[in-house]
Amino acid sequence: MKTIIEPFKIKTVEPIYFTTESERETKLKDAGNNLFGLKGKDVIIDLLTDSGTSAMSAQQWAGILNGDESYAGSESFYRFEAIIKKIMGFKHVIPTHQGRAAEKILFSIVGGPDTIIPNNTHFDTTRANIEFSGAKAVDLLNKDGKNPSLIADFKGNMDTELLEAFLKENHEKVPLVMLTITNNSGGGQPVSMQNIKEVRAICKKYNKPMFLDACRFAENAYFIKIREKGFENKSILEICQEMFSYADGMTMSAKKDALVNIGGFLALNDDTLAMESRNVLVVTEGFPTYGGLAGRDLEAIAIGLEEILDEAYLQYRIRTISYLGEKLTEAGVPILLPTGGHAVYIDAASFCKHIPAEEFPGQAIACALYLKGGIRSCEIGSVMFGKKDENGKHIAPDLELVRLAFPRRVYTQSHIDYVAEVILEVFEEKEKLKGYKITQEPPFLRHFTASFEEIA
Repeated sequence: MKTIIEPFKIKTVEPIYFTTESERETKLKDAGNNLFGLKGKDVIIDLLTDSGTSAMSAQQWAGILNGDESYAGSESFYRFEAIIKKIMGFKHVIPTHQGRAAEKILFSIVGGPDTIIPNNTHFDTTRANIEFSGAKAVDLLNKDGKNPSLIADFKGNMDTELLEAFLKENHEKVPLVMLTITNNSGGGQPVSMQNIKEVRAICKKYNKPMFLDACRFAENAYFIKIREKGFENKSILEICQEMFSYADGMTMSAKKDALVNIGGFLALNDDTLAMESRNVLVVTEGFPTYGGLAGRDLEAIAIGLEEILDEAYLQYRIRTISYLGEKLTEAGVPILLPTGGHAVYIDAASFCKHIPAEEFPGQAIACALYLKGGIRSCEIGSVMFGKKDENGKHIAPDLELVRLAFPRRVYTQSHIDYVAEVILEVFEEKEKLKGYKITQEPPFLRHFTASFEEIA
C-alpha cells in the first residue's frame, strides 16, 4: 500500500495542555526567551530534542520489571553487553548514565591541551567535552553538507581530502578521529559506508584510532540500505555490523536509537584504554557493571537496541520526517535538503534574510514557533556554535538552522500536520521577526541556560 502506517499501536496516552498565545508570551519572557527554560507542560508539541523523549514499548516496560538490581554482576548488564557485542562487535562495553558521560570519560583520557579531535561535525556535548579537556574540536564536513538546498545522498560525510591534509600536518596532536552517524549538527544527514571505509583507511595510514559517535546508528544504516549501491539486499543488522567493523571504538547516547529515556555507553577494543576508562567510570559513574544506571535501565536499553533494527519501524521513522519536509518545501519554506533521519532543519539564514547571524535568526524563528503554536524547537547555529575572534567579531558556523527533532513513537500524523501549519503561518509573517541578543551566558553549552532579549 502507498500509505505507510505506524508499525505499533498506542497503549498509554499522555494529555497535552493547550496554552493560549498570551500565556506563552509570559512564559517565554519568564524563561529569558530560551526555550530550554520552559516547563514541559507549557509546550504543546515538543520537538526540542529526540534525546530521551521516546515512547518505550510494552516489551521494554516488561523488561524493566525483570531488571536485576545487583550492585555488581547484574544479569541485566550481561544482556546489555551481549546485544551491544552482537550489533557493534567491540571487546569492551562500559555503561554510563548518558552519552555525554561516555564522552567525558573518553576525552578526559585522550584529550587535553595541545590535542585536536577532528570529526565530520561535532555535536554540542562532544565539542564541549573536548574543549573542557583543553583540546580543540575541528569539523571537516564535506562541501555538499554546507549547502542547505543541494540534494545529495550522503551530505553527512567527512571530507576525506581535508582529513588527509589535516593528519599530514597535525598527526602528532591527534589522539583519535571521530565520525558522527548520522551527522546531527549537519542536518541529521547520513554518512555512507564508503566514507566510513575511506576515513578508516586514512586513520590506518596515520596509525590513528577511529571512533564513531553512534547515537543514530540504525537510522544511518537505513539510509545506506536505501541509497548506497550494494546494500539494498542486506539486513539492517548486517549493515550495522559492517559499519562498526571499521571502527576502534564508539560513544553512544542510548536516549536516541536505543529507544530509552536515559543511558549511554562507551565501547572499544583497546585493553589499556578500557582499563583507564573503567577507572574513571568507578570514580564518576559507578561500578563497571552498572555505570550510573539501574539494572532496569540496562534491560530496557538491551531490548530497545533490538527493536531499533526493525526495518518497518525505520521506514516509518524516516518517512515521518520526509513527510513534514515535503509539506514545507511545497510551500516554499527553506529547509535543509534532503531531510535527514530524526529531524527537519529549517534554513534560518534563508528564512530570515533580514536578520544577520550575530542577531541569531534561528533563535528568532524558534521563539516565534513557540509563540504562534506552542511548538518547542532548538536553534542549531550561532547561538549553539558561534564564537568571537580576538577582536570580538562574531564568527558564524557554516549553517544557521532550527531543528525540529521528533521523539520516537510519540506523535501521529495530525500532530505533524499541525506543526506544518504553525511553521507556514510564521513563514508568512517572517519579515516581522526581530533579532535577539544574549544578556547572560555560561562559558560552556550556552544555549542550554543563556538569556536573550529581542532587539528593538
